[in-house]
Amino acid sequence: MQPTIAPTSTLTTLTLFGIKNGHMRWGLAQMGTSGPELQKVPGLVFYKLLGSGHGKGFSIKPNFYRYGLICTWQSEQAATDFFERSELMHEYRQHSFEQWTCYLQPLQSHGQWDKKEPFTPVSDLTYSSGPMAVITRASINWRALPSFWKYVPQSSKALDKAEGLLCSIGMGELPLIRQATFSIWNSAEAMKTYAYRNPKHLEVIKRTRAENWYSEELFARFIVVKTVGTWNGIDPVSSNVAG
Repeated sequence: MQPTIAPTSTLTTLTLFGIKNGHMRWGLAQMGTSGPELQKVPGLVFYKLLGSGHGKGFSIKPNFYRYGLICTWQSEQAATDFFERSELMHEYRQHSFEQWTCYLQPLQSHGQWDKKEPFTPVSDLTYSSGPMAVITRASINWRALPSFWKYVPQSSKALDKAEGLLCSIGMGELPLIRQATFSIWNSAEAMKTYAYRNPKHLEVIKRTRAENWYSEELFARFIVVKTVGTWNGIDPVSSNVAG
């Protein structure tokens, strides 16, 4: 049984777009042109347009055919109106061969994104079981770039063998210096096992603090409310979780 959206809370969505062959130039351009249109969307209180990389985590190699959009909404109705009726989403559909949207409610959030706190946890929301989503985001200090890109790809590769990982993608606002990851795990236990027991991931955490890699960072956990559409031809959540 899927959790329900609290009627008085904000809602976060993450959408991934698979850009059609021959439309790469449009995909690159929309990173600059979609922002002014999103600023006009009713009920949209925070958004970020994101490019993506190859692999499941931070990547130095861009993927010009996969883009992301993270939004925080005042209500579920505002999100529904945007995805079903907006001209901007109609344009995205014309240039995409697939879209996948994950509806999320925040359980926990620490840190800031461009000096904002975009994910406000619902005070009475509790987690018992089921898929858990995680967003990590960081602005990397320029002087820390060589060390960051030396060690972080090792941690990202460890995701390939992480038990309980349903899906994961590395994204970014700017190449090299503004990076984010989005992942969904089949349980909180699986996520914590990777975060606190994987030696490569622990090494990255240690160096992050010791070498002051980040000028700004954010970590947030979410309950997955529902998913719509496909990502690489399937819905990675519904195809791996029964019920």
